[in-house]
This record gives sequence, C-alpha cells and structure tokens, in this order.
Amino acid sequence: MYRGYLDPKYVDDFDAWREKYKNPFRDLQDGGRIRNWDDDRRIGDLEADGVVAEVVFPNTVPPFFPSFILFARPPKPDEYEHRLAGIRAHNRWMADFCARHPERRAGIGQIFLNDVDDAIEDVKWIKEHGLRGGVLISAVAPDVDYMKPLYDPIYDPLWKVCEDLEIPVNSHGGTGLPNYGKYPAAALLFITEVQFYSQRAFVQLLFSGVFERFPELKFVMTEMGGAWMPPMLKQFDAVLEQIRTTGRTGEMRYSDENILPKSATAYYRQNCWMGVSQPGRGEAAAVTEIGLDRFMWGCDYPHDEGTGPFTREHLRQLFHDTDPVELQQMLAGNAARLYGFDLDVLATYAEKVGPTVAEIATPLGALPEHPNEALLRAAAV
Repeated sequence: MYRGYLDPKYVDDFDAWREKYKNPFRDLQDGGRIRNWDDDRRIGDLEADGVVAEVVFPNTVPPFFPSFILFARPPKPDEYEHRLAGIRAHNRWMADFCARHPERRAGIGQIFLNDVDDAIEDVKWIKEHGLRGGVLISAVAPDVDYMKPLYDPIYDPLWKVCEDLEIPVNSHGGTGLPNYGKYPAAALLFITEVQFYSQRAFVQLLFSGVFERFPELKFVMTEMGGAWMPPMLKQFDAVLEQIRTTGRTGEMRYSDENILPKSATAYYRQNCWMGVSQPGRGEAAAVTEIGLDRFMWGCDYPHDEGTGPFTREHLRQLFHDTDPVELQQMLAGNAARLYGFDLDVLATYAEKVGPTVAEIATPLGALPEHPNEALLRAAAV
C-alpha cells in the first residue's frame, strides 16, 4: 500500500527495494501483519479486549528503511532523501487510516531530526492532516556523529513549533542505542541497556533547558516503564538544588548558564507524560509518584508482549483495589485530554464492549490456562 502514497519520483526505487525486503518480525508476519491496517481485524481484536480507542504508533517498516521503525538508526546523509520520502509516505497512509475512524484513532506522524527545516515542514503537515497523536522522535545514539544531539539548541525552532501547535512529542523506548556490532554479547547488552538509552531523551531535554525555554511543550515517554522516574527525579532534584545553592558539585563548578531555576520534578510535572504499556507491579505501585494525571495505560497492541487478549485479567491483577475514578484517569481520561479524544463519543462503544467497574474490582484468582504463546514455547523446550 505504501507504493500509492509515495512521491511518484521514488516509485521505481521503491519497487527495487521491495523486491529485496524480508520482514524479520514474527508479529508482523503471516496473519498477524494485517492487524496494522485491516479495520475489521484491528477494531475487533481491541473491542474483544475492552479497548475502544487508541494512540496509533508507527508499527511497520516504511519504504527504504533498513529495519523496523523504532530500531532503525537515523538516516545517514546519503540515505536521507529516500528515508524521508519513506516516512512521508507512511504519514500520508497514517492520515488516511485514522480518518476512517477519527473518533477512535489518534495517529502519530514521523519526523527526522537531520534537517530542522524539513522536520518543521513535516510537523505542520502532521497537524494540518489531523494526526493528533503528534510526532515521534528518535533519541540520537552517542555514536551517530552525523547529527546534533537532542540537547543542541539547533532544535529550538522545532520545539517552538510543536509548542505553538500543541503537538505532543513522543519518545518511544528502544531508540538511541549504539551499534553493538556482531558480537555474542550484543543481544544481551541491548536488552540490559535499552532502558538507559531510552531515558536519555528526557534527561537531555531536561538538562539542556528545553523545558525551561518551552514550558508548554508536551513530551511523552512511551513503553519504557515508569517506576524508574520517581528515583531519577529525586536524584536530579538533589543535583540541581546543590548547583543552585552552591554553584558546584564536588570540585566541578557551574556558571549561570548551567543553572536551571526549577527542580527536575517541577519540569516533569510541567512538560511530561508517561505512556506506560503493559505496566508491571512496579509501575502500579508508583502511580502516585509518577503522577496520577501523567500516567497513561497502554496495551501495546498488536505486539505479542502486550496485554491482549487478556487485558481484563491484567487490569484485575494490578488494579482491582484502585479507586475507579483514579483508574478511569489512567485508562482513558489522561490520554483523552492529551490526544484529543471525546469520551462522550467513546462511551457509546465502551458501554457495549468495555469491562465494568465491578469486573475490574474483582481480584484475579488464577491465570488463564495459557497466558501467552511465549509460555507455550517455553513449555515445549
């Protein structure tokens, strides 16, 4: 389908790329892949799980990409033209996909940070074409030497446009990692360090003063947990307080340009939200510290590691003793306010398929017989 959304000048190149492309991801193969674009299948799966609306992240491989969108490194200069054409094709497709069910879908558009003027042009297109999920940015890996880091003020015009247009800026876990090379340890290093590198976008925007200069910027951290945020804020608050009061930490001295007037917690509460996909017990226990009004639950559909098709059981296991008013904020209200969903409209769907308050308030007595395919595969080994 991407072929029809490409600028015609790239169609021949797309055909050549498509001939060589092989999808490496199991949950995007065979019958599973249609979950990304088939309305009946997608809505049917979500409704069966009690979900009536979604923020739609890019989940396929756009034209000319070397791999899945989240794991693809930013394009090198000689790749930029074609990769940019690829994400613009995806954005056009995403706008049409969401327009078929606009009350249920808040689509997220993609931008590259290689060229700030191009990024601003794309942000304006995304806003004009109803992708109210905002934009997806990638953290810049430390070994990507052909791009400026996120803390460089070169990006200030972009943050300003996002602030003025009230467009959420989304950062997804899994980006910003260095190239580990082809070593036996590479996969283990990835899985143990992915959280650290995913968090760097927040850290860099915070300490570079982006949240100070753009207090209305909306920054969302998705699928990188959330229980880590309270201890990080506590640590950063102490660091910033010491610098404000003494101008130094240990033997390091700081000038006025290094000093932020507010605490890390204040900037977080001012600018940030957490999109917590398939939360665990740590996230459930830290909801108050994360901020009840900043916590947005996610099922991670259509990925295999998500809560479906056992979302009701997941909610009963973690949140059965949560106040229903607070739970409604986490499951719907916060995301509705940030991404522009009309809860009155969605109520007509939720009344038919959504779990009831009484159902979620019932503690989970036993796991489903086969909670997921991973357990089945493990049992067969």
